[in-house]
Amino acid sequence: MGLHQVGSPGGAVALPDDGGPLSYTVAAAQGPVRLRYIAPPDHLRAYFGSLYLFSVSADHYTDITRADSPQMRIMLSGAGEYHFQDGAVVPTPQLCLLGPTSGATRFALNGPARVLGVSLLPAGWVSLHDQDASRLADRLRDLTEDRGGGFAALRDRLRAMDDGDADAMADLVWTLLGRIVQPLRKANWDLLAAVDAWLVGEGSPRIEALAEATGLSQRQLARLTNRYYGAPPKLLARKYRALRCSARIALDGESWQQLCEEGGFYDQSHFIREIKHFIGLTPHQLQAEPSAVAQLTLLRRSLGGDVAVFNRLS
Repeated sequence: MGLHQVGSPGGAVALPDDGGPLSYTVAAAQGPVRLRYIAPPDHLRAYFGSLYLFSVSADHYTDITRADSPQMRIMLSGAGEYHFQDGAVVPTPQLCLLGPTSGATRFALNGPARVLGVSLLPAGWVSLHDQDASRLADRLRDLTEDRGGGFAALRDRLRAMDDGDADAMADLVWTLLGRIVQPLRKANWDLLAAVDAWLVGEGSPRIEALAEATGLSQRQLARLTNRYYGAPPKLLARKYRALRCSARIALDGESWQQLCEEGGFYDQSHFIREIKHFIGLTPHQLQAEPSAVAQLTLLRRSLGGDVAVFNRLS
């Protein structure tokens, strides 16, 4: 696999820059877009995926982001809004808790803009917002409503720093998050491990296999995966199957027609609809003209085994 193979409209490519081995820049039509990933420290990897710094130099920027796990996002500069699949348009608060998304989501930024974000794994979700994740699916809330002054103070400190201080910024974030993480009971850790293994272990995960692995009924599984992952097992399986396929198309250059045959899809039309729904682009667009954000978020897979399971799913 070579990252240089990921193209974009106008022939731009996602290239490593001098911010570090996991820092990339794409020359987009609306202005350069940059994304840097930083893996969490060992003691937080069961709770959080990668921390990232996203910036765009344009006065106005719009793009689409794939279906994803929950995110904590801090607006360091600029302002924006999310356009969810059901038509809701929601301004992003400065301290944003974005729930799990069940489809591709369009966003708009008035900038230049800088955003610091952290991907939340299920245990991290429980630590930040101990509510059923499905209740915030395709929605967001102001994190200060849950966490108050500590996060506001963190935001103010981060705003006084620049992207050249990325490691120091990450240290501040991990320190605060480390103070609030809540250990789960062993039974809950076992459940999360079983669901993660199920999502990555089969090309087209079957609910029956998860039920057999956990000893739980499909009704019990739906209740628990809604709480921890924001969706019932069938939707989770569809979502992460599409994410894996999209990465193999865009990063590995695999034939989407071959993936369609191998992945348990009904036909090519079904494959195209699923990729479009969850990624926001067709298989052909992923190969020939992925958007800037599509390129950069797919590169999260470059973190490989260095971070938790959700960063390896695609």
